[in-house]
Amino acid sequence: MAVDYTVIVVYLVGMLAMGWWGMRRARSKSEFLVAGRRLGPAMYSGTMAAIVLGGASTIGGVGLGYRYGLSGAWMVFTIGLGLLALSVFFSARIARLKVYTVSEMLDLRYGGRAGVISGVVMWAYTLMLAVTSTIAYATIFDVLFDMNRTLAIVLGGSIVVAYSTLGGMWSITLTDMVQFVVKTIGVLLLLLPIAVVKAGGFGEMRAKLPTTYFDPLGIGGETIFTYVLIYTFGMLIGQDIWQRVFTARSDTTAKWGGTVAGTYCLAYALAGAVIGTAAKVLYPNLANADDAFATIVKDELPIGVRGLVLAAALAAVMSTSSGALIACATVANNDIWSRLRGSAPSGNHDEVRGNRAFILVMGVAVIGTAIALNNVVEALTVAYNLLVGGLLVPILGGLLWKRGTAQGALASVVVGGLAVIGLMAGYGILANEPVYYGLLASLVVYVAVSLATPATDTAVLEAWRDRLAGRGEVLEPVPAPR
Repeated sequence: MAVDYTVIVVYLVGMLAMGWWGMRRARSKSEFLVAGRRLGPAMYSGTMAAIVLGGASTIGGVGLGYRYGLSGAWMVFTIGLGLLALSVFFSARIARLKVYTVSEMLDLRYGGRAGVISGVVMWAYTLMLAVTSTIAYATIFDVLFDMNRTLAIVLGGSIVVAYSTLGGMWSITLTDMVQFVVKTIGVLLLLLPIAVVKAGGFGEMRAKLPTTYFDPLGIGGETIFTYVLIYTFGMLIGQDIWQRVFTARSDTTAKWGGTVAGTYCLAYALAGAVIGTAAKVLYPNLANADDAFATIVKDELPIGVRGLVLAAALAAVMSTSSGALIACATVANNDIWSRLRGSAPSGNHDEVRGNRAFILVMGVAVIGTAIALNNVVEALTVAYNLLVGGLLVPILGGLLWKRGTAQGALASVVVGGLAVIGLMAGYGILANEPVYYGLLASLVVYVAVSLATPATDTAVLEAWRDRLAGRGEVLEPVPAPR
């Protein structure tokens, strides 16, 4: 394993070096939080694909393939569909808003009354997303070094916190681009063909497995519908995804670069399911389906290649973890703390320092929470249920329905969020009903309250339309030369 260890260590040291490089570029709030809003199509596509394809998409996607066959691709497939929908229908308008958070968009649309409450919901979502990604380090480092769970979480989490704190979005963008390349080589170009060959090819796989493993709908219609509701719609409104849209240098880049990333996700989804199906042939009696990825990598890949593929899994986890971490810190600072404090920062330099401090604090909180929690699936389900149940309706309503009002949006966030929490307590965290009924309650309240209250002021709507069209935007401060 010495060669494999060397590959991993070089990779981790490289991540820290990129954090140091990013620190030299992140000299303004815009540079630190959204990479100066100047990513081109290639870098934008790679980093967007990196953030949405995390440990759940890689390790979990292979696990679903092991359990259900090709239909196990549906979870990651719906993530790709959501990214495609966001890119084609909404990303250009979102990029033109020139904001930093989803709550700022809600304030622009509804007149400045939705920020703190929506910020709290979004903060809870991004925190839990970062926690679930951080927990995944334990699985990877256990395979690599037979490491204690707590130590693995601290080691992996500390590296992500370090490079994210140093350079903000510039560091995360560069590391994500490297992670995208590593994932593409490790999973699509190496593990996929090797797994299929080791399993005897598709003919042998069909002969040894039940026909349901090759049924595109074998995972079940209700499960697919739930994936669409949670992941496809979740891609439309998550702060971690929107913050990447804000990095595009133009609305055209956001639209077409995101479309390329979404298409890549569809291919990645199918690859994970095929790898999992091959693992089922090779190891039919694994106690835990989520062990399929680590098992096939550890037992079937040659030295060196094994290290690269494990680095690919680590890359998948790190990209989602760092993206969720900076999103969590941005929301905590800009949407919650700054509003509760009631005073603006004294200067551009202070804003960078303040956001850097929030990333560090949130990073420590994420690592501590990850150590305390054991169930990744439950934590991720809570995160997405809160996001979709509480924020989907007011966000899409604001973009699509001009009659929506601030009162309707606030009522929708509160009722939808509380309904989801209450229904999870009643039905269970993993039940489908909480997000179904919570989303329905949010929609009904949004429409009813909006129609029962005065329409949004015409001046607010006019300013909103100007920003959507790219007019009247706030100029970003230019950092002083060193």
